[in-house]
Order: sequence, then structure tokens, then C-alpha cells
Amino acid sequence: MAFHIRKDDLVEVIAGDHRGERGKVLRVNPKRGLVIVQGVNMVFRHVRPSRRNPQGGRLQKEAPMHISNVLPVDEKGAKGGRGARVRFEVERGDKGKVLAKHRVSVSGTRLSTLTRRKTES
Repeated sequence: MAFHIRKDDLVEVIAGDHRGERGKVLRVNPKRGLVIVQGVNMVFRHVRPSRRNPQGGRLQKEAPMHISNVLPVDEKGAKGGRGARVRFEVERGDKGKVLAKHRVSVSGTRLSTLTRRKTES
């Protein structure tokens, strides 16, 4: 299944305790529907002393969150770039993510209306 989020995308959290925070996607787990966002949803992991970590103690790391709680950021949009809903469209054989509100591809190029005209005739 194609998800609206990929690794290295800039996303905004839209639900939960960390609502409004932004970060880069570090990992996506499609089977479980989880994403790990850099600097968001930080938790403490208590570790024993070991060879790798001889001191032991508390390590802070990112915890996964559900993929439905994040949206890709529209950097070129109004309001300083907010989370934007996306959909997938195929035009002239090229498939890509498109911002649903403005019908602009995520890469920033405006899509033509040729496909709409062909279907109306």
C-alpha cells in the first residue's frame, strides 16, 4: 500500500500530545502503519550497564507514532507551510504526490488541466 509519507519527508504532527510539532521522518514501518519522526514523541529507555553502554542509565530516543497522526508539510503554501493532505495522480504517465487543495505536485510544479478537459468532452 502506498503511504502519503516517506523517509526524509518533513512532516507535521496533527494529533496527540505533540500536535503542531515538526520533524523529519527517520523511519516508516508500513506493515504496522508507524513512523518515527526526529525530535518528536521522545521517551526514556532505561538501560543496564553493558559493554556498549558501560555507564547504563536513561537514554532518550524517539518512539513510533501512527502514520495517520502526521501530514506532509506544504512549504510553499500560505500560512508559513502547514500540514497538507495529499493524493496520488497520474498525468502523462508520471505518477506522483499532489497537494489535494491546490492541485500542485509536492515537488512544486503546477499540474495542467488537460486531463480534466479530455474527460469532459
